[in-house]
Amino acid sequence: MGIAKTGARNGMLLATVAFAATGVAGRAHAAAFYLQEQSVKAVGRAFSGEVSERGAEQMWWNPAAIGGISAPQAYFGLNAIIPRANSTNVNTLLVRPGGAPAPVGGAQVEHNPINNGFLPSGGFAIPINERFTFGLTATSPYSFTTDYAADSWARYDADKTRLRTYDIQPVIAWSPSPALSIGAGPNIEYVTATLSNYLPDPLSPLLPDGHQSLKGDGWNVGWSMGFQYHDELVDIGVSYKSSVHHRLKGSLIINGISAADPLAPAINQNIQGAAARFDTPWQVNAGVRLHATDQVTLNAQVTRFGWDKFDAIYLSNLGALGNQAIPENYGNTWSYAVGVDYAVTPAWTVRGGVQRDLSPISAGNRDPRVPDGNRWNFALGTSYAVTKHFTIDAAASYDKIKSENIDKIEAAYPGQPIQTVILTSGRLHDASALVFGLGGRISF
Repeated sequence: MGIAKTGARNGMLLATVAFAATGVAGRAHAAAFYLQEQSVKAVGRAFSGEVSERGAEQMWWNPAAIGGISAPQAYFGLNAIIPRANSTNVNTLLVRPGGAPAPVGGAQVEHNPINNGFLPSGGFAIPINERFTFGLTATSPYSFTTDYAADSWARYDADKTRLRTYDIQPVIAWSPSPALSIGAGPNIEYVTATLSNYLPDPLSPLLPDGHQSLKGDGWNVGWSMGFQYHDELVDIGVSYKSSVHHRLKGSLIINGISAADPLAPAINQNIQGAAARFDTPWQVNAGVRLHATDQVTLNAQVTRFGWDKFDAIYLSNLGALGNQAIPENYGNTWSYAVGVDYAVTPAWTVRGGVQRDLSPISAGNRDPRVPDGNRWNFALGTSYAVTKHFTIDAAASYDKIKSENIDKIEAAYPGQPIQTVILTSGRLHDASALVFGLGGRISF
């Protein structure tokens, strides 16, 4: 039974670490597997003014953003993410027990392995009285769909994967004065995953690959808090979003190891109640908006991500396979953004921004599921007030992602006499993503 460890390892690992943007090899619009397109306005200025601006649309970044609003507000938006990248084998090798390293074979280049995606978001805020405001925002901070070919060089790491995370954040904000607001609220998240990958037969390259598929889901809770200060010259904001301790439960099916392999009965199995736990990163946001003139507002924002929380994937409820831990070794990182809003007329505003977003994945820890690289984000956006109660937002951005080596050493059947080592050697290149957003804001 122990020789089927690879099923639990690779299947549950995919279920939990492949959190990527609905874009290129994930990470289309934020480092590792975080999605930041929680509003169309934010996309249009490269996320440079969200933590410090007042309004319902900024609740995700700062719960204090709804403090001091004078009337009910609502917003909605949809961002289309169109990734492009190539994932190419360089010299990936399989080392079966007692054998010499051998080429992995299969298709040597994957074009655009991660599908185009759409990210909806929305929320509302309602003043309770002069001091308190209630709000709620809903979005999907970690979601993607990927589809590697069955004969891909990366097939032992990734095949077909679908993951969705739904976040609901209710917020209470308190305004002790017109200039100050403090807000907090829980982040209630539901995660569902369906994913699969292939397994090399441990005895012979002449026997067909096995296959595994995992389905899992779970509810988990974190929290957010922040404050804002506003006057005629500046808006200042600071917020903290906690790590979320995620637990997934589901089933893992391992099949396809040929009956010609005498180990097939031990490898092929159906595990019900398999579980995984891991932590997403915390983040601290700080920013300022300077009202330089009646028409021009300058924005700056910096974020510190606590990616060291994602140090390992912990697996349990595996029966005879025992509990396991899979190291990830992510490191803390930063993102920096600057932007500008320009009021062309009282009804029409244009904006733009640039963001530098650094990857938490170091050399030796980058695999085909989450290759990731540092990226630059260049954005433009606009808003037009159709009436005094309804405003349309539109945005477009371009991400350029640094080419990186895919170099994490994997093992099928780890710790067993039939352990098969996967010496991954590939390259992510020509990686980029386009994002187009359209939304609206309503006040009452």
